[in-house]
Amino acid sequence: MKLKDFLARELGGRGVVDTNRSVLLKEFFKDPNKCIPDKGLLKEIQASDRYARMEGTVRDEMDMEEDVHKLYKNGVHTLLKWSEAAAEVKATVHGITNEFLDVAFEEARILTTTSAPEKLEGLCESVYSARWHHVVEVPDDKGMGMDVRRGSHRSHGSTGRLVTPSKRMTMRSNPVHRVPG
Repeated sequence: MKLKDFLARELGGRGVVDTNRSVLLKEFFKDPNKCIPDKGLLKEIQASDRYARMEGTVRDEMDMEEDVHKLYKNGVHTLLKWSEAAAEVKATVHGITNEFLDVAFEEARILTTTSAPEKLEGLCESVYSARWHHVVEVPDDKGMGMDVRRGSHRSHGSTGRLVTPSKRMTMRSNPVHRVPG
């Protein structure tokens, strides 16, 4: 956010001059006297609750930005790298950043250990993940075609049983049903 936007929103535009229209808030908080030439107005701005809240927010962001640069410089680019980082590396960041990263890693660790897919003992993956489908004859402009349709265990004809396989049938398909057309 720019200083002019903050002054316009929070203080009705008081303090905005040509020289501070493009100044970022983080630059303003580094040296407020440079951006607001009127000392009386600057003291009034700095005494407001809005100023204190915004200064705290901007300084927190500046600290986080500084911490990100330090971590990247030390090769910490992921939560896993954070968990493996030496105590000296972790000591270079602000306390709040350290706490955030520790909590984020712990939450990620818990999610990955509790969200593992359930595997049934003694079953092949293909059987465990099987779906019911069947082949149907579909009339088209060239005669009869075939189509695979989703189904359920009740889609095997009126008897509900599979036909007896012949030597020419493949065991991967279900019986063919005619679709009125």
